[in-house]
Amino acid sequence: MPKSSERLTAPETVWLAAGRHTGPAPQTALREHLRELKNSERIQDFLEKENDTTPDGHVFEARWFVDRDVTVRARLTTDGRAQVDGERRWTLAAEAERPWDPGWPSPAALLWPERSDLSWDRDAAAGLLLQDINPLPKDDAALRRLLKDIARHSWSINVVVHEAMTPDAEGRLPLVRLLPPALRHRVVEHRATPEQFHAANWALGDLGTSVPRGGAVILSGTPARTGFDEQAFRVRSVFLDGSEPTELLDKVVQFAALPWPLPDDAAAAFTALREEWSLLTLEEELTHARALVASYSEALDAMTKSRDLYREATELAHAALSDMAEYRDAASAVRGSAQGQDKHPLAKTLQRVTDSLLPRRAQRVDAHLQEARESERRAREASE
Repeated sequence: MPKSSERLTAPETVWLAAGRHTGPAPQTALREHLRELKNSERIQDFLEKENDTTPDGHVFEARWFVDRDVTVRARLTTDGRAQVDGERRWTLAAEAERPWDPGWPSPAALLWPERSDLSWDRDAAAGLLLQDINPLPKDDAALRRLLKDIARHSWSINVVVHEAMTPDAEGRLPLVRLLPPALRHRVVEHRATPEQFHAANWALGDLGTSVPRGGAVILSGTPARTGFDEQAFRVRSVFLDGSEPTELLDKVVQFAALPWPLPDDAAAAFTALREEWSLLTLEEELTHARALVASYSEALDAMTKSRDLYREATELAHAALSDMAEYRDAASAVRGSAQGQDKHPLAKTLQRVTDSLLPRRAQRVDAHLQEARESERRAREASE
Protein backbone atom coordinates (compact mmCIF):
# COMPACT_ATOMS: atom_id res chain seq x y z
CA MET A 1 0.00 0.00 0.00
CA PRO A 2 1.43 3.42 -0.87
CA LYS A 3 2.36 5.76 1.94
CA SER A 4 -0.06 8.56 2.75
CA SER A 5 2.46 11.12 1.43
CA GLU A 6 2.20 9.46 -2.00
CA ARG A 7 -1.60 9.50 -2.07
CA LEU A 8 -3.93 12.01 -3.61
CA THR A 9 -5.15 14.40 -0.91
CA ALA A 10 -8.78 15.49 -1.03
CA PRO A 11 -9.08 19.21 -1.89
CA GLU A 12 -10.98 21.44 0.52
CA THR A 13 -13.66 21.82 -2.16
CA VAL A 14 -14.59 18.11 -2.16
CA TRP A 15 -17.24 16.13 -0.26
CA LEU A 16 -16.94 12.31 -0.35
CA ALA A 17 -19.02 9.49 1.09
CA ALA A 18 -19.60 5.79 0.50
CA GLY A 19 -22.45 3.67 1.77
CA ARG A 20 -24.77 0.75 1.32
CA HIS A 21 -28.42 0.65 0.42
CA THR A 22 -31.03 -2.05 0.79
CA GLY A 23 -34.13 -2.86 -1.19
CA PRO A 24 -34.67 -2.83 -4.97
CA ALA A 25 -32.32 -1.37 -7.56
CA PRO A 26 -32.45 2.38 -6.85
CA GLN A 27 -32.18 3.92 -10.31
CA THR A 28 -35.94 4.33 -10.84
CA ALA A 29 -36.44 5.98 -7.44
CA LEU A 30 -33.38 8.18 -7.95
CA ARG A 31 -34.46 9.20 -11.44
CA GLU A 32 -37.93 10.22 -10.21
CA HIS A 33 -36.50 12.05 -7.20
CA LEU A 34 -33.96 13.97 -9.29
CA ARG A 35 -36.68 14.95 -11.74
CA GLU A 36 -38.72 16.33 -8.82
CA LEU A 37 -35.69 18.24 -7.54
CA LYS A 38 -35.14 19.79 -10.95
CA ASN A 39 -38.80 20.73 -11.36
CA SER A 40 -38.77 22.37 -7.94
CA GLU A 41 -35.46 24.12 -8.83
CA ARG A 42 -33.61 22.58 -5.88
CA ILE A 43 -31.08 21.37 -8.42
CA GLN A 44 -30.24 23.01 -11.72
CA ASP A 45 -29.96 19.84 -13.81
CA PHE A 46 -29.12 16.13 -13.72
CA LEU A 47 -27.95 13.41 -16.09
CA GLU A 48 -28.09 9.62 -15.95
CA LYS A 49 -25.49 7.51 -17.73
CA GLU A 50 -24.09 4.01 -17.71
CA ASN A 51 -21.28 3.07 -15.36
CA ASP A 52 -18.32 2.12 -17.55
CA THR A 53 -16.49 0.30 -14.74
CA THR A 54 -19.52 -1.73 -13.60
CA PRO A 55 -21.88 -2.79 -16.42
CA ASP A 56 -24.81 -3.24 -14.02
CA GLY A 57 -24.15 0.02 -12.23
CA HIS A 58 -25.65 3.45 -12.76
CA VAL A 59 -24.15 6.92 -12.59
CA PHE A 60 -26.16 10.04 -11.84
CA GLU A 61 -24.66 13.50 -12.21
CA ALA A 62 -26.33 16.55 -10.71
CA ARG A 63 -25.57 20.24 -10.44
CA TRP A 64 -27.00 22.78 -8.03
CA PHE A 65 -26.17 26.02 -6.22
CA VAL A 66 -25.38 26.70 -2.58
CA ASP A 67 -25.19 30.18 -1.08
CA ARG A 68 -27.06 31.35 -4.20
CA ASP A 69 -24.12 31.41 -6.62
CA VAL A 70 -21.67 28.64 -5.65
CA THR A 71 -21.96 25.72 -8.08
CA VAL A 72 -21.79 22.16 -6.75
CA ARG A 73 -21.26 19.18 -9.06
CA ALA A 74 -21.98 15.70 -7.73
CA ARG A 75 -21.55 12.18 -9.09
CA LEU A 76 -23.54 9.35 -7.47
CA THR A 77 -22.61 5.79 -8.47
CA THR A 78 -25.01 2.99 -7.55
CA ASP A 79 -25.46 -0.75 -7.96
CA GLY A 80 -28.26 -1.21 -10.50
CA ARG A 81 -28.46 -5.01 -10.62
CA ALA A 82 -31.98 -6.42 -10.46
CA GLN A 83 -31.10 -8.97 -7.75
CA VAL A 84 -28.23 -9.00 -5.28
CA ASP A 85 -27.25 -11.14 -2.32
CA GLY A 86 -27.14 -8.64 0.52
CA GLU A 87 -26.73 -4.89 0.34
CA ARG A 88 -25.67 -2.69 -2.57
CA ARG A 89 -22.81 -0.19 -2.47
CA TRP A 90 -22.96 3.45 -3.49
CA THR A 91 -20.37 6.23 -3.70
CA LEU A 92 -20.96 9.95 -3.86
CA ALA A 93 -18.36 12.56 -4.80
CA ALA A 94 -19.23 16.25 -4.91
CA GLU A 95 -17.13 19.34 -5.54
CA ALA A 96 -17.93 23.01 -5.03
CA GLU A 97 -16.38 26.10 -6.58
CA ARG A 98 -14.95 27.08 -3.20
CA PRO A 99 -13.92 25.23 0.01
CA TRP A 100 -16.75 23.12 1.37
CA ASP A 101 -18.75 24.78 4.13
CA PRO A 102 -19.97 22.33 6.84
CA GLY A 103 -23.19 24.34 7.00
CA TRP A 104 -24.13 23.45 3.42
CA PRO A 105 -26.67 20.65 2.89
CA SER A 106 -25.38 17.10 2.69
CA PRO A 107 -25.28 15.99 -0.97
CA ALA A 108 -26.41 12.53 0.15
CA ALA A 109 -29.49 13.91 1.89
CA LEU A 110 -30.31 15.98 -1.19
CA LEU A 111 -29.91 13.31 -3.86
CA TRP A 112 -31.25 10.22 -2.10
CA PRO A 113 -35.05 10.02 -1.76
CA GLU A 114 -36.60 9.37 1.64
CA ARG A 115 -38.45 6.08 1.08
CA SER A 116 -39.25 3.28 3.48
CA ASP A 117 -38.23 0.60 0.96
CA LEU A 118 -34.87 2.23 0.16
CA SER A 119 -32.58 2.47 3.16
CA TRP A 120 -29.39 4.11 1.93
CA ASP A 121 -27.83 5.72 5.01
CA ARG A 122 -25.43 2.94 6.01
CA ASP A 123 -21.64 3.05 6.02
CA ALA A 124 -20.00 1.08 3.22
CA ALA A 125 -17.41 -0.69 5.38
CA ALA A 126 -19.65 -2.52 7.84
CA GLY A 127 -23.20 -1.46 7.00
CA LEU A 128 -23.49 0.66 10.16
CA LEU A 129 -26.03 3.46 10.43
CA LEU A 130 -24.91 6.95 9.45
CA GLN A 131 -27.61 8.89 11.31
CA ASP A 132 -28.16 6.79 14.40
CA ILE A 133 -26.36 5.09 17.29
CA ASN A 134 -24.46 1.86 16.59
CA PRO A 135 -24.04 -0.22 19.78
CA LEU A 136 -20.73 -2.10 19.84
CA PRO A 137 -21.06 -5.91 19.58
CA LYS A 138 -21.38 -7.78 22.88
CA ASP A 139 -18.98 -10.47 21.74
CA ASP A 140 -15.40 -9.37 22.34
CA ALA A 141 -14.00 -11.02 19.20
CA ALA A 142 -16.76 -9.51 17.03
CA LEU A 143 -16.12 -6.11 18.61
CA ARG A 144 -12.42 -6.36 17.78
CA ARG A 145 -13.12 -7.42 14.17
CA LEU A 146 -15.58 -4.57 13.68
CA LEU A 147 -13.24 -1.85 14.90
CA LYS A 148 -10.38 -3.21 12.78
CA ASP A 149 -12.63 -3.34 9.73
CA ILE A 150 -13.92 0.21 10.02
CA ALA A 151 -10.44 1.55 10.85
CA ARG A 152 -9.07 0.04 7.64
CA HIS A 153 -11.90 0.43 5.16
CA SER A 154 -14.40 3.11 6.20
CA TRP A 155 -14.40 6.53 4.53
CA SER A 156 -16.51 7.83 7.40
CA ILE A 157 -15.36 9.60 10.55
CA ASN A 158 -15.77 6.97 13.27
CA VAL A 159 -16.43 8.16 16.82
CA VAL A 160 -16.48 5.76 19.80
CA VAL A 161 -18.43 7.03 22.82
CA HIS A 162 -18.38 5.27 26.20
CA GLU A 163 -21.47 5.56 28.34
CA ALA A 164 -20.36 6.12 31.94
CA MET A 165 -23.82 5.01 33.05
CA THR A 166 -26.91 3.78 31.27
CA PRO A 167 -28.40 6.88 29.62
CA ASP A 168 -32.03 7.91 29.72
CA ALA A 169 -34.15 8.57 26.64
CA GLU A 170 -32.43 11.91 26.02
CA GLY A 171 -29.01 10.32 26.26
CA ARG A 172 -29.95 7.64 23.76
CA LEU A 173 -30.46 10.18 20.98
CA PRO A 174 -27.65 10.14 18.41
CA LEU A 175 -25.07 12.89 18.79
CA VAL A 176 -24.54 13.04 15.01
CA ARG A 177 -27.86 14.84 14.67
CA LEU A 178 -26.17 17.87 16.30
CA LEU A 179 -23.37 18.07 13.73
CA PRO A 180 -23.35 20.60 10.86
CA PRO A 181 -25.50 19.33 7.94
CA ALA A 182 -22.59 18.46 5.62
CA LEU A 183 -21.12 16.08 8.24
CA ARG A 184 -24.24 14.13 9.19
CA HIS A 185 -23.72 11.48 6.52
CA ARG A 186 -19.97 11.23 7.00
CA VAL A 187 -19.88 10.24 10.67
CA VAL A 188 -20.53 6.86 12.33
CA GLU A 189 -21.32 6.98 16.06
CA HIS A 190 -20.41 3.86 18.07
CA ARG A 191 -21.64 3.40 21.64
CA ALA A 192 -19.98 1.27 24.32
CA THR A 193 -22.10 0.38 27.35
CA PRO A 194 -20.72 0.98 30.87
CA GLU A 195 -19.66 -2.68 31.21
CA GLN A 196 -17.90 -2.65 27.80
CA PHE A 197 -15.23 -0.19 28.90
CA HIS A 198 -12.41 -2.75 29.18
CA ALA A 199 -13.48 -4.78 26.13
CA ALA A 200 -13.69 -1.65 23.99
CA ASN A 201 -10.24 -0.47 25.05
CA TRP A 202 -8.81 -3.96 24.49
CA ALA A 203 -10.02 -3.74 20.89
CA LEU A 204 -9.00 -0.09 20.48
CA GLY A 205 -5.51 -0.98 21.70
CA ASP A 206 -4.94 -2.74 18.38
CA LEU A 207 -5.48 0.66 16.74
CA GLY A 208 -3.13 2.49 19.10
CA THR A 209 -5.81 4.41 20.97
CA SER A 210 -8.32 4.18 23.82
CA VAL A 211 -11.54 5.79 24.96
CA PRO A 212 -11.72 7.56 28.34
CA ARG A 213 -14.35 6.33 30.78
CA GLY A 214 -17.46 8.35 30.03
CA GLY A 215 -15.66 10.07 27.15
CA ALA A 216 -15.09 9.66 23.42
CA VAL A 217 -12.34 9.14 20.86
CA ILE A 218 -12.19 9.80 17.11
CA LEU A 219 -10.43 7.02 15.17
CA SER A 220 -7.64 8.02 12.80
CA GLY A 221 -8.77 5.90 9.83
CA THR A 222 -6.51 4.42 7.14
CA PRO A 223 -4.55 6.22 5.90
CA ALA A 224 -4.43 8.59 8.86
CA ARG A 225 -5.23 12.20 8.15
CA THR A 226 -2.29 14.55 7.87
CA GLY A 227 -1.57 16.20 11.22
CA PHE A 228 -3.70 13.73 13.19
CA ASP A 229 -2.78 13.57 16.90
CA GLU A 230 -4.53 10.81 18.84
CA GLN A 231 -4.46 12.78 22.11
CA ALA A 232 -5.93 15.86 20.45
CA PHE A 233 -9.01 13.92 19.34
CA ARG A 234 -9.96 12.36 22.66
CA VAL A 235 -12.65 13.89 24.86
CA ARG A 236 -12.52 13.07 28.55
CA SER A 237 -16.18 13.65 29.34
CA VAL A 238 -19.31 13.43 27.21
CA PHE A 239 -22.53 14.04 29.13
CA LEU A 240 -25.34 11.98 27.64
CA ASP A 241 -28.15 13.94 29.23
CA GLY A 242 -29.56 15.72 26.21
CA SER A 243 -27.15 18.65 26.44
CA GLU A 244 -24.96 19.54 23.50
CA PRO A 245 -21.46 17.98 23.76
CA THR A 246 -19.73 21.06 22.35
CA GLU A 247 -16.17 19.81 22.81
CA LEU A 248 -16.81 16.55 20.95
CA LEU A 249 -18.72 18.26 18.14
CA ASP A 250 -15.92 20.80 17.70
CA LYS A 251 -13.32 18.04 17.52
CA VAL A 252 -15.31 16.20 14.84
CA VAL A 253 -15.43 19.41 12.79
CA GLN A 254 -11.68 19.92 13.32
CA PHE A 255 -10.96 16.32 12.31
CA ALA A 256 -13.03 16.70 9.13
CA ALA A 257 -10.96 19.76 8.19
CA LEU A 258 -7.62 17.88 8.34
CA PRO A 259 -6.00 17.06 4.97
CA TRP A 260 -7.27 13.62 3.94
CA PRO A 261 -4.94 11.30 1.96
CA LEU A 262 -7.58 9.38 0.04
CA PRO A 263 -7.98 5.59 0.08
CA ASP A 264 -7.71 4.07 -3.40
CA ASP A 265 -11.47 3.76 -3.99
CA ALA A 266 -12.12 7.29 -2.73
CA ALA A 267 -9.39 8.63 -5.01
CA ALA A 268 -11.00 6.77 -7.92
CA ALA A 269 -14.40 8.33 -7.15
CA PHE A 270 -12.89 11.81 -6.97
CA THR A 271 -10.92 11.31 -10.20
CA ALA A 272 -14.05 10.07 -12.00
CA LEU A 273 -15.93 13.17 -10.85
CA ARG A 274 -13.35 15.45 -12.47
CA GLU A 275 -12.31 13.46 -15.52
CA GLU A 276 -15.58 11.78 -16.57
CA TRP A 277 -17.98 14.67 -15.99
CA SER A 278 -20.61 14.97 -18.73
CA LEU A 279 -23.28 17.35 -17.43
CA LEU A 280 -22.09 20.58 -19.05
CA THR A 281 -23.81 23.94 -19.29
CA LEU A 282 -24.07 25.62 -22.71
CA GLU A 283 -21.21 27.93 -21.76
CA GLU A 284 -19.07 24.96 -20.68
CA GLU A 285 -19.84 23.12 -23.92
CA LEU A 286 -18.76 26.20 -25.90
CA THR A 287 -15.56 26.49 -23.86
CA HIS A 288 -14.90 22.79 -24.40
CA ALA A 289 -15.43 23.13 -28.16
CA ARG A 290 -13.07 26.11 -28.31
CA ALA A 291 -10.45 24.16 -26.39
CA LEU A 292 -10.75 21.30 -28.87
CA VAL A 293 -10.34 23.67 -31.82
CA ALA A 294 -7.26 25.21 -30.18
CA SER A 295 -5.85 21.76 -29.49
CA TYR A 296 -6.38 20.65 -33.10
CA SER A 297 -4.78 23.88 -34.34
CA GLU A 298 -1.72 23.34 -32.14
CA ALA A 299 -1.43 19.75 -33.35
CA LEU A 300 -1.63 20.88 -36.99
CA ASP A 301 1.02 23.55 -36.42
CA ALA A 302 3.27 20.98 -34.74
CA MET A 303 2.82 18.55 -37.65
CA THR A 304 3.65 21.29 -40.19
CA LYS A 305 6.70 22.38 -38.22
CA SER A 306 7.79 18.77 -37.83
CA ARG A 307 7.42 18.17 -41.58
CA ASP A 308 9.52 21.24 -42.41
CA LEU A 309 12.21 20.28 -39.92
CA TYR A 310 12.40 16.73 -41.24
CA ARG A 311 12.73 18.12 -44.78
CA GLU A 312 15.56 20.40 -43.63
CA ALA A 313 17.27 17.47 -41.89
CA THR A 314 17.01 15.39 -45.07
CA GLU A 315 18.52 18.14 -47.21
CA LEU A 316 21.39 18.62 -44.78
CA ALA A 317 22.00 14.89 -44.65
CA HIS A 318 22.16 14.75 -48.47
CA ALA A 319 24.62 17.66 -48.48
CA ALA A 320 26.78 15.88 -45.93
CA LEU A 321 26.72 12.67 -47.98
CA SER A 322 27.70 14.61 -51.12
CA ASP A 323 30.61 16.23 -49.29
CA MET A 324 31.68 12.85 -47.98
CA ALA A 325 31.71 11.44 -51.52
CA GLU A 326 33.84 14.35 -52.76
CA TYR A 327 36.11 13.91 -49.76
CA ARG A 328 36.61 10.21 -50.51
CA ASP A 329 37.22 10.92 -54.27
CA ALA A 330 39.80 13.61 -53.50
CA ALA A 331 41.61 11.45 -50.98
CA SER A 332 41.66 8.55 -53.45
CA ALA A 333 43.01 10.73 -56.26
CA VAL A 334 45.78 12.06 -54.07
CA ARG A 335 46.83 8.60 -52.95
CA GLY A 336 46.80 7.36 -56.60
CA SER A 337 48.85 10.26 -57.93
CA ALA A 338 51.31 10.01 -55.10
CA GLN A 339 52.24 6.39 -55.87
CA GLY A 340 55.53 6.21 -57.76
CA GLN A 341 56.01 10.00 -57.60
CA ASP A 342 56.81 10.51 -53.94
CA LYS A 343 60.27 11.78 -54.82
CA HIS A 344 59.06 14.44 -57.27
CA PRO A 345 59.07 17.95 -55.71
CA LEU A 346 55.75 18.87 -57.36
CA ALA A 347 54.12 15.75 -55.94
CA LYS A 348 55.33 16.67 -52.51
CA THR A 349 53.90 20.17 -52.90
CA LEU A 350 50.52 18.81 -54.05
CA GLN A 351 50.52 16.41 -51.12
CA ARG A 352 51.05 19.26 -48.66
CA VAL A 353 48.21 21.30 -50.23
CA THR A 354 45.88 18.31 -50.22
CA ASP A 355 46.74 17.49 -46.62
CA SER A 356 45.75 21.01 -45.63
CA LEU A 357 42.47 20.99 -47.61
CA LEU A 358 41.15 17.55 -46.68
CA PRO A 359 40.70 18.32 -42.96
CA ARG A 360 38.75 21.45 -43.87
CA ARG A 361 36.45 19.40 -46.10
CA ALA A 362 36.09 16.83 -43.34
CA GLN A 363 35.10 19.62 -40.94
CA ARG A 364 32.45 20.78 -43.43
CA VAL A 365 31.07 17.22 -43.64
CA ASP A 366 30.94 17.04 -39.84
CA ALA A 367 29.18 20.41 -39.69
CA HIS A 368 26.54 19.28 -42.19
CA LEU A 369 25.99 16.05 -40.28
CA GLN A 370 25.66 17.95 -37.00
CA GLU A 371 23.11 20.34 -38.54
CA ALA A 372 21.16 17.38 -39.92
CA ARG A 373 21.08 15.71 -36.49
CA GLU A 374 19.97 18.95 -34.82
CA SER A 375 17.17 19.43 -37.37
CA GLU A 376 16.01 15.85 -36.84
CA ARG A 377 15.99 16.36 -33.06
CA ARG A 378 13.88 19.52 -33.38
CA ALA A 379 11.51 17.66 -35.70
CA ARG A 380 11.07 14.87 -33.16
CA GLU A 381 10.41 17.36 -30.37
CA ALA A 382 7.88 19.22 -32.50
CA SER A 383 6.01 16.00 -33.26
CA GLU A 384 5.73 14.93 -29.61
